[in-house]
Amino acid sequence: MAEQGPRRVAFTYISRRRWAGGYNYQLNLFAALARHCPGKIVPVLFAGTSEPAAELAPFSKISGVEVVQAGAFDRQYAGLAAALVTGIDRKAADAFETKSIDVVFENARFFGWRLPVPALAWFPDFQHRKLPGLFSPVARWRRELGFRAQIASHRSILLSSESALADFRAAYPGASNPVAVARFATEPSPDLLTADAAAVIAEHRLPEKFFYLPNQFYRHKNHLLVINALTILKQRGVDVVVAASGSTEEPRKSDYFSGLMREVADRGIQANFRYLGLIPLPHVYALLCSSMALINPSRFEGWSTTVEEAKSFGVPMILSDLAVHREQAGAGARYFEVDNAEALAGHLVAVAQSAEPPAVRNLLPGLDKRVAAFALDFVAAVEKCADLFGRRS
Repeated sequence: MAEQGPRRVAFTYISRRRWAGGYNYQLNLFAALARHCPGKIVPVLFAGTSEPAAELAPFSKISGVEVVQAGAFDRQYAGLAAALVTGIDRKAADAFETKSIDVVFENARFFGWRLPVPALAWFPDFQHRKLPGLFSPVARWRRELGFRAQIASHRSILLSSESALADFRAAYPGASNPVAVARFATEPSPDLLTADAAAVIAEHRLPEKFFYLPNQFYRHKNHLLVINALTILKQRGVDVVVAASGSTEEPRKSDYFSGLMREVADRGIQANFRYLGLIPLPHVYALLCSSMALINPSRFEGWSTTVEEAKSFGVPMILSDLAVHREQAGAGARYFEVDNAEALAGHLVAVAQSAEPPAVRNLLPGLDKRVAAFALDFVAAVEKCADLFGRRS
């Protein structure tokens, strides 16, 4: 029997501006596959025709990755309606056929139960069920309908944590779909680690000692808790600096970011809460590696990219006490109860007082093993998906 060649797997591009965590997930996944599983998978990234070349360029630099821009993947194209009504997103399916796709990785988009190639559906998290108040009824049911359509279509399902697996089982107890867990791990490419940390800190006018909060400004990321903690410390005469970066796009509440910044101004803590913008990835890593600690105050996560990146460099972490954070960081982090600003303030003071002189951290030894495990688990999920589809056909 001839040896199975590499699987050509279709991915739909995740914009960094709309979801930085998803963008980094794809970037790191492709790099991990190229490094640890060469010849197993050819990622074919399908993007809309208007996506910026600068955001797509890092993917093209990864060995084996193919980038395709087509109208079927433009944001305004209503493929979901076609997939639900006719059973297939024909334009997307034609694009997959043209590029000889073997498996489709579905994320936040359903291509129909009549899709002629196997599909592995990634459910990043179940936030719409855990925090329904953060979604409009339309957005919540759109997401739920997509999940249910994928489940009903007998998709193989990929989750990112045991915590997400527990949520899946609780939400859909009758689902008999094959499910795999692949814990995301990150090993940034060398070209993203070239920025001089001291120069980046100076460019952003930060002090030598600062905390870092690189979360997109979604409501569930809970930036207001950090603002509340800084307000408490300011009232006590304690000055610490939190540098925040990331996209300000929050489609569920367009004025969310501006409202947060008004709070910062009204409380007089502009010097303590510094928003740096959506900064280049080399700057993100330079700040992460030189910060006193990473903060993630999120109310919900599927598997936190920022926590994973901090783990890769051995950066101290101050995290909301979520099951998934405990799964990721274990005893290697300080935890505070979600929405407990007093507890977060206490951790900030304790770390600030005990922090050693600033030093830029490097990637930890042994990181390869964690990243390789992620890549191998992903390949296994793809192979199982293709095999099960072949048996049903």
